[in-house]
Amino acid sequence: MAGEKPRSVVLLSGGMDSSVCAAIALRESDVSALHISYGQRTESRERVAFEKICDRLGISRRLAVRNEVLGKVGGSALTDKGIAVPQAGETIGIGDIPVTYVPFRNAHFLAAAVSWAEVLEATRIYIGAVEQDSSGYPDCRPAYYDAFNEVIRTGTREGSIGIVTPLISLRKAEIVKLGSEVGAPFDLTWSCYTREDRACGVCESCQLRLRAFDEAGIADPIPYAQQPAANRV
Repeated sequence: MAGEKPRSVVLLSGGMDSSVCAAIALRESDVSALHISYGQRTESRERVAFEKICDRLGISRRLAVRNEVLGKVGGSALTDKGIAVPQAGETIGIGDIPVTYVPFRNAHFLAAAVSWAEVLEATRIYIGAVEQDSSGYPDCRPAYYDAFNEVIRTGTREGSIGIVTPLISLRKAEIVKLGSEVGAPFDLTWSCYTREDRACGVCESCQLRLRAFDEAGIADPIPYAQQPAANRV
């Protein structure tokens, strides 16, 4: 019908970037939110964040599922407790892809989102992938999503679903500013790689987040166990 917003599926981890992405998607589409647990260290806390963000933003159509593959294959500090999560400065933006990379994770997430989008007759999939200021993950590059869009075009019933990556070219500080403008609930988000009670403040994800808020000139609304400004990346 004329005037209706297109339907979309938003991949919502519960983190800072995905919450901004969800807020943007709500302005442009009729949103359904998808959360995928995959055996990560903080999966329970991320699920809580997902539910609270959906409640705050008024997203009623939501789906939370579990992917058993990524936890079982391991190979990442996020899914294998035998691999230590590095603190900031050890790996961020330097050298090889860090041990926090979960092998081909976003392909699993996107596949689930595409399947649900087909059922919902949604034409957009929003994902908060960021190439700038990230940890160098290969599945956060624009070329990856260009290629995946081609897979969707050739492998779905209608071929009309497209991946939307509104944050991919932004720096983290720019994402914080944008999130403030669109009403992203940063106070409900969870970014820490290691803890579920209080964000550690020293893992690479916490430090990237702290630096982003600092550079944006906006106070991060969540508490940290440690917040060593001198050690920010």
